[in-house]
Amino acid sequence: MVALAPEILFHIGPLPITNTLVETFIVDALIITGVVYLNKHLKKIPGLFQNILEIAIDGLYGLTETVSGKNAMKIFPWFMSFFVFILLSNWLGLFPGFGTIGINRGEEFVPILRSAASDINTTLAFALIATVATHVLAVRSVGIKGHLARYFSLNPILLFVGLLEILSIFTNIISLSFRLFGNIFAGDVVLTTISGMFAFFLPLPFMALEMIVGLVQALVFAMLTMAFMSILMTPHNEGGEH
Repeated sequence: MVALAPEILFHIGPLPITNTLVETFIVDALIITGVVYLNKHLKKIPGLFQNILEIAIDGLYGLTETVSGKNAMKIFPWFMSFFVFILLSNWLGLFPGFGTIGINRGEEFVPILRSAASDINTTLAFALIATVATHVLAVRSVGIKGHLARYFSLNPILLFVGLLEILSIFTNIISLSFRLFGNIFAGDVVLTTISGMFAFFLPLPFMALEMIVGLVQALVFAMLTMAFMSILMTPHNEGGEH
């Protein structure tokens, strides 16, 4: 059975190293290695791999431009970073050994590797980073006065609407973090249970389904972040002056 909280493998001083944190380090290493490799092997006449990447990036940038318009250049790095990291993390967690290879501590089994997004701490961190980045971009785009005007007004009705928008900041954080966590954690539970009872062929359809879920959840998180950024970076002139 998959534990709700991540398991601690060891400590470095006061810092606990969990199995989800180990997977986070692996994903970081893969991304950094991939960026360095691509930077050194870019060609004017691209090969198959570079062609696929260029098509994917161009398509995702076009999607960002459709939603964000003139702010696409500022939003796209955030959109792409969240999408790539969460997608790699979700798919890496489907590899054999994740959740099934570990150590026994008495009667407790502790897996060495576990999908990062199955840890609420990780998804909450993603949501907090996305929220802070959204408001920083908004202030840079419309100014501190224009940004605060979205939330505060001398007009009682607009002030009430602004207070609802402040409340929506916290509901968005909860929504982003728990949506991603819930879907990936549930998938880990299903795969670990099926793999523990049956070997080889039976888990394959579930793994294929989880690959789709991992892709969809990465895209949903990144697109919602993009949408929030686009909305807050747009001057708040609708509905009259604040």
